[in-house]
Amino acid sequence: MLTLRTVLEAVEPVSRYTVRTPLVPATSLADTGRQVRLKLETTQAIGAFKIRGAVNALSKLTGEQRARGVVCVSTGNHGRALASAAAQMGSRATVCMSSLVPRNKLEAIAALGADVRIHGKSQDEAQALVEELVDKQGMTEIPPFDHPDVLSGQGTIGLEICQDWPAVDTLIVPLSGGGLISGVALAAKAINPDIRVIAVSPRRGAAMAASLRAGRPTEVEELPTLADSLGGGIGLNNRYTLEHVSALVDEVVLLSERQIADAMRYLYFNEGLVTEGAGAVGAAVLIEQDIRERLADTLGKRIAIVVSGRNIDMQDFTQIVNKSHPVYSRNGEDGHA
Repeated sequence: MLTLRTVLEAVEPVSRYTVRTPLVPATSLADTGRQVRLKLETTQAIGAFKIRGAVNALSKLTGEQRARGVVCVSTGNHGRALASAAAQMGSRATVCMSSLVPRNKLEAIAALGADVRIHGKSQDEAQALVEELVDKQGMTEIPPFDHPDVLSGQGTIGLEICQDWPAVDTLIVPLSGGGLISGVALAAKAINPDIRVIAVSPRRGAAMAASLRAGRPTEVEELPTLADSLGGGIGLNNRYTLEHVSALVDEVVLLSERQIADAMRYLYFNEGLVTEGAGAVGAAVLIEQDIRERLADTLGKRIAIVVSGRNIDMQDFTQIVNKSHPVYSRNGEDGHA
């Protein structure tokens, strides 16, 4: 069960293996007439927030469970986090991924000592291999989002934001399976029930948004996106995150591929940040005038944006910065290389 207490209990293991990331002013976004700060999870050693949930979940395992190994499905950053956490905490990690995951993320996970398995063309297909390894080899599954210990670890981000900036009134958070935003929103709203939470997702393969509309876990076609870390379904047997997102999130914003690329360029040129697509999506809410105006009644005056990660192939990033990426071609707005 995810509660403020479980988030507070996660602080000790999370602080032992991660850094308390800075919450820095975004001077360029202050032009919108609001105070804006960026929570830079890009400064974690693995380059993304996922390490928090991974170390908290591993800290709950017995020595015997760690010895048998842990396994997960991942679109990239959770696998990297679990591989890093396992190496530090005396376990071994197997990471199952679909063929859609970028090669740079596969290589980074393997470099941390994990056994990387490519299986299928979607996260759901890769999940089938996870279940087989749990059944046949006795490994412990550490899911990327739908698990209370993972959610509690991610919730420490919301806790830190509220501690560092008690006046914050709006949080903008990337949305995929809902692990990050569930933890962040629960912690923040437990501290300040009036705080508003805005979720941001790529339009391509927006499984959580579709599930919210349907009122139940829903499958969508998994498509390539610049925000590849936000890809994948929420699981037809989703137990936690759909309920939390439905109860705690005030608005959901869906972005085109061009809007994601523009947000990456904006953060680079105006804030000096290298981000992956998933890490940049929150900034688009304030950069894009039509979104900003549509959410005028939800956006407050003191806004924190979670910049969730920086793990992108630098050749792709350079193409986006130079506007030579296919997304900037005539027909590329909602396409992908």
